[in-house]
Amino acid sequence: MIRGWYTGASGMNAQQNRLDAISNNLANVDTAGYKRDVAVSKNFSELLIRRTNLDGVYKTEFGSAEAAPVIGKLGLGVETNENYTDFSQGSFKITNTKTDTALSGKGFYVVDTPMGERYTRNGDFFIGKEGILETKDGYPVLGENGYIYVEDDKFTVNEDGVIRTEADGSDIDRFKVVRFDNERYLKKMGNSFYTATDISGPAHIAEGDERPRFLQGYTETSNVNVVNEMVQMIEVNRAYEANQKTVTSEDSMMGTLWQKVAVLR
Repeated sequence: MIRGWYTGASGMNAQQNRLDAISNNLANVDTAGYKRDVAVSKNFSELLIRRTNLDGVYKTEFGSAEAAPVIGKLGLGVETNENYTDFSQGSFKITNTKTDTALSGKGFYVVDTPMGERYTRNGDFFIGKEGILETKDGYPVLGENGYIYVEDDKFTVNEDGVIRTEADGSDIDRFKVVRFDNERYLKKMGNSFYTATDISGPAHIAEGDERPRFLQGYTETSNVNVVNEMVQMIEVNRAYEANQKTVTSEDSMMGTLWQKVAVLR
């Protein structure tokens, strides 16, 4: 019966991790470029249950073998396997702000931070004091020639990410956009930033068909569906309560056993 405690407790831990991911998704539903987290669980190895009978074991010249038929499996609990990021495309929100751009397709902006280059889908930019295009946190956005210098918001961004002045149509720079071999395994760093990992592979410049399409005057909203997240939250709460009742029942059964043994003694 003690096994039931551990099985129920493992289920409660797994549901708690799912709830943490869902809560974080709901908290960032209005964050531009946010990608939802998904907690994936896996069950522990199961044991086969065989029917008990007198002829369950038979002898061979090499030893013995089991002849009793398998009647089912015994689960031993569950654990959180991984938390991965769903990079599916979010919808577009019109802002009519010249410094805002959205990426239609896979890819990431490159941002220069004190920790090194970081990557983001959040195209909610503004012009800093030195005329550099920056994120809301004050980090410069990188173009293919380095920092992107714009005197004011009198510029246009075409679908390929080329920035041109409105006055004479001269090229200022082109957004530096990167891709990864396994984008699913990028690591979140907060403030909509990501960093590469050994599994995701290093960043490489997106060109040709790999390069996303740019939309000026738009931002990409989060890909969080509030209704789906709320439904999953209800499922998590029900599953957590079920595991909690399992632990309570096992505790009650163990208490009864101890009381009976004490009475018999």
